[in-house]
Amino acid sequence: MTSSPPPDEVPQPPAGMQGAPGLMLRIVKDYRVAFLIVGTMNTVIGFAWFALFQATVGQLYGYMVTLVCAHVASVLCAFVLYRRFVFRVRGHLFRDLARFWSVYLVSLGINAALLPLLVEFAHLEPIIAQALIVFVTTLVSFFGHRDFSFRRPRPHKGMTNEEPAQ
Repeated sequence: MTSSPPPDEVPQPPAGMQGAPGLMLRIVKDYRVAFLIVGTMNTVIGFAWFALFQATVGQLYGYMVTLVCAHVASVLCAFVLYRRFVFRVRGHLFRDLARFWSVYLVSLGINAALLPLLVEFAHLEPIIAQALIVFVTTLVSFFGHRDFSFRRPRPHKGMTNEEPAQ
């Protein structure tokens, strides 16, 4: 018979999230490290989307169209990665996606302001400029997702984690 690990060894999801920890959180036991690992994967994938779109539609329509196309592909991919491997939550799929996307809209706004500045005024190639901007937007996404995207209210005393039957 197996015994449960002591409570201090069980990874606790942040921000009132409920449900089983995601795979990465079960492995590393610290949501910040899990976020960093999945975030690194997501950053590489998002940058690859940017490079792909820059090499295709960006050649015809410019780097700002590249940014929007890469944003859509990256957010959908990131949502699946974070929801599955870090912030393992159930239910509220579309509400979580809307909240998740709103964090990335802040990042998109920052990106849309900085990218032309770096390309037009600093004369950097769009790929290089995007590589620099990634560091800023990564910090925005960490705090936004931790504190907002997948947040669940903590149950009040006497209430369970179950939603009421309809």
